[in-house]
Amino acid sequence: MTIIDNQYFEFENFMEKITSVSEFDCPVTYCMKKIGGKWKPIILFLITKGANRFGVLQRGITGISKQMLTKQLRELEADGILNRKIFAEIPPRVEYSITPLGESLLPIIQEMSKWGREHMEK
Repeated sequence: MTIIDNQYFEFENFMEKITSVSEFDCPVTYCMKKIGGKWKPIILFLITKGANRFGVLQRGITGISKQMLTKQLRELEADGILNRKIFAEIPPRVEYSITPLGESLLPIIQEMSKWGREHMEK
């Protein structure tokens, strides 16, 4: 049995015990609240590729406003997925990085990317 098979087995056991699920009890919904939406996956992708400054992120994401980028970065920081480091310089410099919790999400995001690439062509 592989790790993936074992995880699927654990998921099946979890689901067998539940007769109904509210949005507050669903682990998938919880995960999607943390990393889902239009912008968060793109932000996480760019930060893992080295785009760790606000201006670089804004130029790298077509269609995002400054206000929305700020909001999404603050949410990711509040959820413990990103670190925000302020450098005492003039002008001030801020850099973002992935936390260990955020790194634990990367395999999930990579699998979602793989699934998307396989099915976008169809």
